[in-house]
Amino acid sequence: DKLADGPLEPEDAARYMEQVSAALAEAHSHGILHRDLKPHNVMVDARNDRALLADFGLAKLTEGDQQLTATEAAMGSPPYMSPEQTLDAGKVTTASDIYGVGATLYHLLTGRPPFQAANAVNTMIQVQTKEPVSPRELNPAVPIDLETICLKCLEKEPSKRYVSVQELAAEFARFQRGEPIHARPISR
Repeated sequence: DKLADGPLEPEDAARYMEQVSAALAEAHSHGILHRDLKPHNVMVDARNDRALLADFGLAKLTEGDQQLTATEAAMGSPPYMSPEQTLDAGKVTTASDIYGVGATLYHLLTGRPPFQAANAVNTMIQVQTKEPVSPRELNPAVPIDLETICLKCLEKEPSKRYVSVQELAAEFARFQRGEPIHARPISR
């Protein structure tokens, strides 16, 4: 509903995604991967304007013998799935949830997902092979630091993303305090 009138104010998007990152950090600390982070799974409590992470229907435990997902199956919402998740949902890591934070942030800032095609298969091909359009190209009001955070989350290679959602939450906090972020803008 908050996106019905277009992109959010960058400061609101950063605040909500810091709260989502903190929720993911708690889930990760208990060995739970969300695997379906997208705007529809972020609820905002109208009483206190706080973002809440919802719908753990595709969640996966990172430890133990319990395998809830068939290997080599692509599960999730294609416009928000990490490249590795489009190939095998059974082999995702915390880096895939970090990608989901970036894809959700992208949507909050631009009013659209980072990748969208006519069907799910073509969308997954875009996720695997294309770079997202710069958020600032779609919404010039996006601050460069917030774009940098977003694009670092959307890196194709998981090792180039933030190391943890705690580190990502700290970046959002630095941005909101007006402090320099640690990530540097992504070069071509």
